[in-house]
Amino acid sequence: MGHRLSKIYTRTGDKGQTGLGDGSRVAKDSLRIEAIGAVDELNSCLGLLLCEPIGGDAADLLTGIQHILFELGGELSIPGHDRVQAQHVTRLERALDHHNASLSPLKEFILPGGSRPGALCHLARSVCRRAERRVIALASKERLSPYCIQYLNRLSDLLFVLARMLNHRQGHGDVLWQKGRTLDASDQ
Repeated sequence: MGHRLSKIYTRTGDKGQTGLGDGSRVAKDSLRIEAIGAVDELNSCLGLLLCEPIGGDAADLLTGIQHILFELGGELSIPGHDRVQAQHVTRLERALDHHNASLSPLKEFILPGGSRPGALCHLARSVCRRAERRVIALASKERLSPYCIQYLNRLSDLLFVLARMLNHRQGHGDVLWQKGRTLDASDQ
């Protein structure tokens, strides 16, 4: 293992810059740091979801995804360094196909919610979409591996399917969007 942090604060970021993995310094509000932060936020959301009783298969899947997201953050922190590969995207596609096969086809839009694990998974999905947007913004200015964007795109789809699956496991159905419903019956 490389460097270990023995001192957490360094004071090197006090003027609005931070260090990348290659030793270069960038502004803390740069596109690269925005992308790294969004991926880190996504990983934290998955950590929160993993605190719920979701079943060993889902927990193992999400823990593996956390490790790849950590690799993705590392890739983003070292310009020109590629860690996420086509095989990682393929694994997500296989998991997506597997979990989606047990769900009924959707005929309506659904709202985030249902059970606590399902709602947390929907939250992770929306954070994943933001991470994807941040990575796309960075890729429009600097060279990135195309697998970064593909991975986040498939992951958001998988999180949608997992939210539905977790709601089903918890005994909740999908929360269906109802066209035209804007007020609760008690508000009328």
